[in-house]
Amino acid sequence: MNVVWGLLIAVTLTAATVAVMLLVRRTAPVGGYFSDGDRAAGVFGVLATGFSVLLGFIIFLAFQSYDGSRVGAATEATVVAEMTQTAQFLPSDVSRPLTGQLVCYARSVAGAEWDAVEAGTLGETVNPWGARMFLTIKPVQPGTPAEQSAYDRWMDQTTQRQEARDARLHSASGIIPVPLWIGLLLLSLALFGFMLFFADSGERALTQGVLMGTVTMVIAVLMLLVVFFNHPYGPGVGTLQPTAMRRTLELMDTQLHVVGITVDPPCDERGVAR
Repeated sequence: MNVVWGLLIAVTLTAATVAVMLLVRRTAPVGGYFSDGDRAAGVFGVLATGFSVLLGFIIFLAFQSYDGSRVGAATEATVVAEMTQTAQFLPSDVSRPLTGQLVCYARSVAGAEWDAVEAGTLGETVNPWGARMFLTIKPVQPGTPAEQSAYDRWMDQTTQRQEARDARLHSASGIIPVPLWIGLLLLSLALFGFMLFFADSGERALTQGVLMGTVTMVIAVLMLLVVFFNHPYGPGVGTLQPTAMRRTLELMDTQLHVVGITVDPPCDERGVAR
């Protein structure tokens, strides 16, 4: 989520609730609607505490999912770089094609696939270059101990890469179910409605505005954090970016150049097949 939009939403909600509070205050009795303010404050404390605990727990779980996606992206990039080295020990007739397909896989992750994740259109689509690498390696018959070892290592790394990709995409479609969103919205409205009963025409407007504004600002910011962690892809501060895979692409180019291997990847710069 864009920080500017987040601040704008929080400020707008705060201004709206403060305006409603001041409007209700005009007709509110002196001392508020509660005859026993201490008892009302105690009830509000129970409501606010329950809401805060629930919201904090949700933010914690959502952050774990966010961190898991971040670690998955970094792990996937590392495994792809390692597979580039492993490919050089495979039979010569598949070594160069696999290297080019690995480059295309990395470009696809950092390009077309990442854009689809940000737009929410990836769905259950598999990376096409992962399938092409499988078809390339499938008919291989290792002829030497070194090739056999590289073949076994390649299979293990393929599993690691797929697991890392699954972790990266875990939060792509959102992890918070709709009933939970409904529950959070209803609890927020309940707190807002309860706050209106603290309207007191005997208090200054500034005091009443601060009373409602601070509560609204806290709830709005926490809810925006939930929204951010629920879908941490896209433009903006703190969102997940393909930084690790881009770094891997640079590392792959450097490694191949150092060892004198020239590869012509069968894709464009965004990983789309030619």
